[in-house]
Amino acid sequence: MAFALSDVSLIQAVLVAGTAFGAAIIGGMAGYGTGLLLPLVLVPVIGAENVVPVIAVSALFTNVSRFAAMRASVDWQKVALMLPAAVPLVMISAYGFTRLDTRGASILIGAMLIVLVPLRRWLQSVGFRLQGWQLIPAGGTYGFVTGASTGAGVILVSFLMSAGLTGAAVIATDAAISIVIGIAKALTFGYNDALPTPVLMFALLVGCATVPGAFVAKWILDRLPVRLHTLMLETVIVIGGIAVMARGLMM
Repeated sequence: MAFALSDVSLIQAVLVAGTAFGAAIIGGMAGYGTGLLLPLVLVPVIGAENVVPVIAVSALFTNVSRFAAMRASVDWQKVALMLPAAVPLVMISAYGFTRLDTRGASILIGAMLIVLVPLRRWLQSVGFRLQGWQLIPAGGTYGFVTGASTGAGVILVSFLMSAGLTGAAVIATDAAISIVIGIAKALTFGYNDALPTPVLMFALLVGCATVPGAFVAKWILDRLPVRLHTLMLETVIVIGGIAVMARGLMM
């Protein structure tokens, strides 16, 4: 059945808007979160087939507002290294997202994320960093995974932390990369008729609800010690890995 805005009740709209605002605060502090939280309320309202396109569009609002709030902290060198492989792969993945079996991939990605935090700490202790040309395939990996799924931002945050970024630099650089990725992803969905007008309008409404959350997150981050923020990021990466695995196991 085709989705129509008239199908959404006032209570559902308020619930979605409130979740979008809260997810934007979490995402503004952790670098991801909207893609993991929003599907919980979006699937019953708009159907599973519309969730990835809606989040692709609404995430543009989240990332643009996050970028505007923290643009001074962007590491442009890492942005330039990660985007060349990420953009074409996100478009290929988005094109085929309805035909991909993501169950096994979700379980594997979730398991990798869970072990990534202790692995990153060990590699850091021996002086290893993800740097230079290594960021190119890392960007391609993120682009391919995020094209066909939601919540893959946790992978990008993990890569950026492994590249030595901390604090606001992680969030700002993530936002800069995600804006370009989001545009490529949304254009691919639009060109392939995965964004009919009612779905696009709903996505724009969800996106507007996320905008204030980025500035609330910046206010909190400005008062949060870097070590505490790093610990928080590591915690949510593990939680994100568990959530991705659980989603795969339930498919």
